[in-house]
Amino acid sequence: MNFPSEIFRWRFLAAASVLLLAGCASGLQFRTQDSKGSAEPPPPTEMITEQLIAAEKEASAQQGEQDLSRLMVPNPAPYAIGRGDVLSIVVWDHPELAGGGMTAAAAAADANSTNSSAVATTAPPGFVVDHQGRIQFPFAGLLPVEGLTEEAARALLANKLARYIANPNITLRVQSYRSKRVYIDGEVKQPGLQAINDIPMTLVEALNRAGGLLPTADQSRIALERGEARYRINLRDLVQKNINPGNIMLAPGDVVRVHSRDESKVFVSGEVVTPKALTMHDGRLTLNEALGETGGVSPLSGDARQIYVVRKTPERTRVFQLDARLTGSIAMAESFELRPKDVVYVAASPLANWNRHLSLLFPGALTSAVGVTTRP
Repeated sequence: MNFPSEIFRWRFLAAASVLLLAGCASGLQFRTQDSKGSAEPPPPTEMITEQLIAAEKEASAQQGEQDLSRLMVPNPAPYAIGRGDVLSIVVWDHPELAGGGMTAAAAAADANSTNSSAVATTAPPGFVVDHQGRIQFPFAGLLPVEGLTEEAARALLANKLARYIANPNITLRVQSYRSKRVYIDGEVKQPGLQAINDIPMTLVEALNRAGGLLPTADQSRIALERGEARYRINLRDLVQKNINPGNIMLAPGDVVRVHSRDESKVFVSGEVVTPKALTMHDGRLTLNEALGETGGVSPLSGDARQIYVVRKTPERTRVFQLDARLTGSIAMAESFELRPKDVVYVAASPLANWNRHLSLLFPGALTSAVGVTTRP
């Protein structure tokens, strides 16, 4: 065995390790390209400080600020009769005016019947509001009732019948609500259409009729579409601001979508104990919570000075860095709010990088060199 050659090899490895150690201490590096493939300067790294956290919270509040006053109706108006509704009308002491031959619907066929025979079902008698918002009643003729409340429609009919009946006593109510509906979709137990009736259709009422929210629902991301307008409703934020979500009134044709928590994830990678994707808690997850749920920075290979948060915005890519060795860093990590699709990356320590690179360049060389120095 040529012992001087082993010593020379060991010295070469030591010199190479110094160069590798210097090259591995630079932290997280970015290489970006534009649409043409040419290199762009890397995004600047922003240190996480109390001033930056305050600025981020203010910017987030301004960005999420949305005028929900149009949706708030503390005192909803009574139900207004609409086209397609079925009215039940009774004129007391005059059963001949009950309109026994006027039904809300005719026969319906059962297509799934084994003998293919039509099974007719007759709906309860009533007066259907036609496509022009009118009903036809004996002696009163065509009566426009669209947009009227039950009380107003009753008064109008009584005024018409007063010409033929002295002091008519009338009971008028909506028997079937079919003119106004909203659609509930997403993370609810029973998605689908919900008919608006005499009970005010608030957002809370609609969610309850749909069976309530599923455990996978994100209460911070409830979308309400009304025509061309789109509103994002954060139930958790409304409660914190002492705003009653029960005052959000839905209108006919509204579409409510409850998003899933799985759509708002944060990815934690690098030198942590358990790298994984984390689900946000109703739109909220701090940097400290993200590190805690992944076991924290690896004590063997992680560099607490180089904890990064990479955030892709429509304008640019932003990179935040936290030095966990500084005083108050834990408090800052708890106050730093993450956003959906953020990537938390913990860089490796210089020693860990040196060991890995050396093992890739010279497999087994480090063990051999150590064995030479310890050999008698």
